[in-house]
Amino acid sequence: MLIPDDQTFLLYRLSFDGPCNSKNPRVQVSGKLIAPTMSQWDGPTDYWIQFSHVDNLTITGSGVIDGQGSQWWTAGECLTNDANDAACHRPTVLRMSGCDGLSIEGRLTFVNSQRNHISLVGLEKVIISGITIKAPEDSPNTDGIDISGSKHIRIEDSTIGTGDDCVAINGGCSDINITNVACGPGHGISIGSLGADKAEEEVERVHVRNCNFTDTLNGARIKTWQGGDGFAKKITFEQINLDRVHNPIVIDQYYCNGEHGCPEYQSAVKVSDVIFSGIQGTSPNVIVINLNCSRTVACTNIMMKDIDIKTIKSKAQADSYCMNAVGYDVDTSPSVSCLR
Repeated sequence: MLIPDDQTFLLYRLSFDGPCNSKNPRVQVSGKLIAPTMSQWDGPTDYWIQFSHVDNLTITGSGVIDGQGSQWWTAGECLTNDANDAACHRPTVLRMSGCDGLSIEGRLTFVNSQRNHISLVGLEKVIISGITIKAPEDSPNTDGIDISGSKHIRIEDSTIGTGDDCVAINGGCSDINITNVACGPGHGISIGSLGADKAEEEVERVHVRNCNFTDTLNGARIKTWQGGDGFAKKITFEQINLDRVHNPIVIDQYYCNGEHGCPEYQSAVKVSDVIFSGIQGTSPNVIVINLNCSRTVACTNIMMKDIDIKTIKSKAQADSYCMNAVGYDVDTSPSVSCLR
């Protein structure tokens, strides 16, 4: 299927549901696709474009996919910046469900999604390469790439700047590799949030490497809700450059979004076997490393090495905060008090 160049198409909500008889279906976006505005929208609002169970699909080209999200951002829905809020009723631009062997490549540009730009749900063996995702810094919940229940995912050589996470890795994910991604603005690259509503969730084998964060709220982040269960383990952030990142390194097991008056529970998603290595750059904050682990379920085997993060705040020195984390640091500045 070809969307020809030099042409713009208004496309209403559409789902391509497999299985597909073609062994290697291909969509080439050379022109521009635009979504209906909120006032033009008709029907459910869970997604704009969906591919479901279309295996070995390639989406490529140098065109633009525009969610025209500005009306949705200011409509009073989902403005708490909490993707778990039941009041969030805004479409994802591109939802991929059960499409094993997916490739999204070329010089595609995704702009101004109503909510997530790309959602990957229940996929295996995916490559996303060379794309650009753009939305304003103040656009709520406009994650770049949101992944759940998926494994063997590669995201590489891409630029993502939105109003929320550049990449969010949710429960049921394993073997996620993110390489050479430029993130900013946005909320960084996040594991989670995990364990909302006392859910049991598991994430393992995530490797983020050679990425740049510029003017982001967070850098490398793991976030879990109190009362959850499961684990987040075997996670590596390495060779990361930071430029004015407010919260460069974060493990937050008291994630609550400041809106819910969240109670403290004895149970928590177990965080272990996490490596932060070769991370350097600047932050406007004084606390540049924040390990806020559960009082009852410690973060274990946390390793930090070759870390050098400085604050640009006048007459201040960078510092760290650490609660109930076990592990060690080597050549880490600032040092982390509860690590050996």
